[in-house]
Amino acid sequence: MPRRTGWRICSTPGCPEYTEGGRCPDHRQEAEQRRGTARQRGYGRQHERRFRPAVLARDPLCVCTDEGHGHGDPCGQPSVHADHWPLSRRELVEQGLDPDDPRRGRGLCQRCHAKSTAEAQPGGFNR
Repeated sequence: MPRRTGWRICSTPGCPEYTEGGRCPDHRQEAEQRRGTARQRGYGRQHERRFRPAVLARDPLCVCTDEGHGHGDPCGQPSVHADHWPLSRRELVEQGLDPDDPRRGRGLCQRCHAKSTAEAQPGGFNR
């Protein structure tokens, strides 16, 4: 099959399908099924009613101090994600700590949240 401009081979080893990036539709669906729903991953009512609203109210602007923004300054974009930090939700649960305590989170914009997930989380986009 000739290579299409802007298209790449699926990132799943051994899959010959072309995609616009990442996984092909079949492998993307398989990965989502393995990942489970937000509820199955532990993001229940306490997350929705206690953690997320409190974090976003406290941090209406992204607090990420990634050096890519220049001198460690926050990017200043509106926060849209309540990110568990400095420990992940999984680490908090493993340590017997309350993962829905707003003190254990920070508000991030979409770009900074995606970058943080890609770099730091087990199973992140770059792993």
